[in-house]
Amino acid sequence: MKIVDIRATTVTVPLEATLRHAVGAHWGRFVRTIIEIETDEGIIGFGEMGGGGESAELAFTGLKRYLIGHDPFNLEELRFKICNPTASLYNNRTQLHAAIEFACLDIIGQKLGEPVYNLLGGKLRDEVPFASYLFFRSPNKPGGSGEIRTPEQLVQHCAQLKREHGFTVHKLKGGLYHPDYELECYQALAAAFPNDKLRYDPNAALNVEEAIRFGQAIEHLNNDYFEDPTWGLNGMRRVRSMVRIPTATNMVVVNFEQLAANILDLAVDVILLDTTFWGGIRPCIKAAGVCETFQLGIAVHSSGELGIQLATMLHMGAVVPNLSHAADAHYHQLTDDILVGGKMKYVNGAIKVPEGPGLGIKVDRDKIRQYAELYQELGGYMYDKDPLRPEWVPIMPNDRWADPTQS
Repeated sequence: MKIVDIRATTVTVPLEATLRHAVGAHWGRFVRTIIEIETDEGIIGFGEMGGGGESAELAFTGLKRYLIGHDPFNLEELRFKICNPTASLYNNRTQLHAAIEFACLDIIGQKLGEPVYNLLGGKLRDEVPFASYLFFRSPNKPGGSGEIRTPEQLVQHCAQLKREHGFTVHKLKGGLYHPDYELECYQALAAAFPNDKLRYDPNAALNVEEAIRFGQAIEHLNNDYFEDPTWGLNGMRRVRSMVRIPTATNMVVVNFEQLAANILDLAVDVILLDTTFWGGIRPCIKAAGVCETFQLGIAVHSSGELGIQLATMLHMGAVVPNLSHAADAHYHQLTDDILVGGKMKYVNGAIKVPEGPGLGIKVDRDKIRQYAELYQELGGYMYDKDPLRPEWVPIMPNDRWADPTQS
């Protein structure tokens, strides 16, 4: 079997509200690049990649000459074609490779009539548990709905998600407001849901001293882990030495070199594996094996997925034995998806692993066209800008906090 074509289409799918975070915002929508890889046998596999509000179509077009004529079964050769360590010094192709790997695994599964999880060793679980993902939000349009900026609004939103989807683990995305204010919000969640686990993630916006102070203030709560409170392995190591909560990261351990450094001098207890950031499902499974050997926890990170990447997260989550924490997903923040039938469903806080051949999903081409046209109308957005603070520039550690009294 040979690859005969690769096609990339950029879509933008609306969110319920604008999601604000430590270094900017998702401006009321996600921008994702959808790829289709076609073979000489007529099998088409799908992949997906984000880009912080930007299209990656041109980057995929640039890789087309590497892919035409390649056998999609030759995944290791594909990895070195795209992610050769020397060539990658000029262009970081890891995330591009991830989307291509997704599509090739989808093709292989369809060819063999097997779900991707069977290509990866077989599933250990039929469903993957997820945490709610709580953001401070602003309406997509002036006077619109969906605002979350007070402890009361945050608790109300969390309660709604718990009723609708059954979440028992809740993650607060912070780094937007002053740490003292976000501490108040986090404590309000703990008081409202005393039997549920909590996570706090300010995207490394705090300096080390603030991270230690925040962590010590929440030690007595039902914490799952303390995610990226500050930047770098050295900073995380110091926080870990002073705070009795497991540390976690998706920012400072995102490849095997960093994983080795963390093992040699432990700074992070839980590694959040992202099927895009690590370069595909298979690298995540390799990393999970290393974590199993050294008794590090793992979870599944969310980078703003639509249904194609969510399927990769589910297949990965199905096969790794040491998935010790609920996965993250922005998915419930979306108003729609590009899959036939719309969004996948949460049941008791979990999503069922797709069982059909390949990724086990059906892409709705009418939805692709609809949201590609929306992207053509709206274009991209600046992920590292806050629409409510047009002159603001993110720095790390941050001391330019947003004002929670201003909507």
